[in-house]
Amino acid sequence: MKKSQREILDSSRQITRRVVLLAGVQVAVVTTLALKLRSMQLDHAEEYRMLADGNSIKIRLLPPSRGLILDRNGLIIAGNEQNYRVTLTREEAGGDVEGVLRRLSQLIPLSEARIAELLEEFSRRSAITPIVLADRLSWDQFSAIAVNAPALPGVTPESALSRAYPRAGDFAHVMGYVGPVSDYDLSRIEDPDPVLRLPDFQLGKIGVEGRLEEVLRGKAGARRVEVNSTGREMRQLSRQEGEQGATVQLSLDTALQNYAAQRMGEESAAAVVMDCQSGELISICSSPSFDPNKFVRGISSPEYRALMDHDHRPLADKTVQGVYPPGSTFKMVTLMAGLEAGVIDAGSRFFCPGYTELGGRRFHCWRRGGHGTVDAVKSLEESCDVYYYELAQRVGIDRIAIMARKLGLGVRHDLPMSAVADGIAPDRDWKMSRYGQAWQIGDSLNASIGQGYVLASPLQLAVMTARIASGREVKPQLIRSIDGVRQTVAEYPPLDISEASLRVARLGMDAVMNGGRGTARNSRITRDDWRMAGKTGTSQVRNITAAERARGVISNDQLPWERRDHALFVCYAPFDAPRYAVSVVVEHGGGGSAVAAPVARDILLFALNNGLPPPDAVPPEQRAALEARHEAMQLFTPEAARPGRSRA
Repeated sequence: MKKSQREILDSSRQITRRVVLLAGVQVAVVTTLALKLRSMQLDHAEEYRMLADGNSIKIRLLPPSRGLILDRNGLIIAGNEQNYRVTLTREEAGGDVEGVLRRLSQLIPLSEARIAELLEEFSRRSAITPIVLADRLSWDQFSAIAVNAPALPGVTPESALSRAYPRAGDFAHVMGYVGPVSDYDLSRIEDPDPVLRLPDFQLGKIGVEGRLEEVLRGKAGARRVEVNSTGREMRQLSRQEGEQGATVQLSLDTALQNYAAQRMGEESAAAVVMDCQSGELISICSSPSFDPNKFVRGISSPEYRALMDHDHRPLADKTVQGVYPPGSTFKMVTLMAGLEAGVIDAGSRFFCPGYTELGGRRFHCWRRGGHGTVDAVKSLEESCDVYYYELAQRVGIDRIAIMARKLGLGVRHDLPMSAVADGIAPDRDWKMSRYGQAWQIGDSLNASIGQGYVLASPLQLAVMTARIASGREVKPQLIRSIDGVRQTVAEYPPLDISEASLRVARLGMDAVMNGGRGTARNSRITRDDWRMAGKTGTSQVRNITAAERARGVISNDQLPWERRDHALFVCYAPFDAPRYAVSVVVEHGGGGSAVAAPVARDILLFALNNGLPPPDAVPPEQRAALEARHEAMQLFTPEAARPGRSRA
């Protein structure tokens, strides 16, 4: 069909517009390409020429500064210190690495053994990888190397940061330590951060350092450098600093931690101080300790062997890793299990002749002549074993185990520490599963007084005490804040235990300290506003035979150290408004009342007083000894630890 003149004109205009538009697009594209080519040829010619010459722009990672760890008052307990060190790059040494090392040995100590070790390491590493020859140099050594740099090709003096623990052993078991990244470390990480492959980069190995490694590590920076065809660095093109790791604030108090460590002295022991309301751990201390700085700097074989062979196990964290028969500190559990089950009440009495007979076997009370007729409160005050033997037969092990778990025993508490133990709150199913054997009534009698299969850590005993004192399901807290963001829980729900049962246990613990025949009366606090409630415990580590009982049980101080009983004590104060709960375990210390109770009392007083315990808080006959003990200590006393500071 023939088009009209009008249609022909419209079609022509349309074609013209399209041609103009297409031409405009082509001009824009050509102009853009021309400008880009000009930029590449003129503005960035040098950079692209270097890229064309064998990828000669390299990215070098910059290790981030590790995050700080502070105590509750803002004092640094894990920080970073300036570290002067010297490195050598084999490719830059002119083919004579050994000669350079020997010339360097005239400026800094480098033994023949160290030179041989370094030569072997250079043979395994890339020629362009810098190797640390020595670190922690003095300023004079660092300056001497810098002045003699022309005669030491490939040698570079560097200033870097290294981890430092200013309080040394006080926090060693909590903090852990950092160390060089090993192949084993890398094998445990699914997608390792590239910064971990930097020479001598340090990461957390154990404790808070290990558990919070990703939080504390930070993010690596980078710098772009020009290198020649052999890989030698020519100049720096750009630099972007990394991000420092997060600042972590713990709930621990430096002054109290230091006092607890010195109060335990050289005993193989553990002490835990816990806030009864918040669950914050104010102190968690294992003795003896070690210096984590030695692990950062490289501990010698003899030093490490001495730590490993020490019979008091300084490398073990007894507060969370150590589990012990809790002895009579467990009696509150059995008592409240009976009260809650309704098989006894506060006035229920049993007669103690000094033993209970079961199946032809005698289960002895610690007092050979017995305690006579005993009620619930008196059973705790005088720690009568027979009362609990009788109660265990009525209440049964399953109810005791349920109560133990309500109070935090036999439960693994989630803390950023290494190898936190579960403990054992045994029941019928547990024994069948573990040993393939049925539970026996004799097992219940042993468990009722914290012996037999029952095991608990000092941390768990502190949790138990705090729950009894507060009536709430408090949980231990160690991390107070991360980069200023509060981590601790504000309030906990009430325990599933009646207030009446809790009250009986508290009155019994008060009688232990303040009753006329209390087993820990000698370690009481004499100030009414700090009235203390507690419970002693002694756990056997050996069986006492019938023959030994007949001729007289050998006292602990006449036995080899490793065969003596463990001494335990738990307490809280003030009685009417509980603030702190404390647990102390002294391995092979003997009696809980004689050994563990005085230590726990003094530590609790330091916490209550925010400083050294005042002499008027202990019985008059003990005041001179208390002051003499304090005079012999070398206590941590910065401004933050002086009297009058507040513990928020």
